[in-house]
Amino acid sequence: MLRPQKIPISQIYVPTERRKTLHPDTVRVIAESIVENGQQTPIQVRFDGKRYILVEGLHRLEAVKWLGETTIDGYIVQAKRH
Repeated sequence: MLRPQKIPISQIYVPTERRKTLHPDTVRVIAESIVENGQQTPIQVRFDGKRYILVEGLHRLEAVKWLGETTIDGYIVQAKRH
């Protein structure tokens, strides 16, 4: 079973294709929810040996950044094998 870990935001890389799906209004709504209720769902990242690569949770990541946090709760998952 995966357990959430505190991941340094500065070590998370967001692939370019992922950034294109960002919606600022969604980030604002999620940030407000985090302030009121805390982060309910951890993001998912994979570690490539140097940095963490975002797999899932772009809007949560951006909301936490917007709130000025330096870490985020996340699951470290394995890369999919084809």
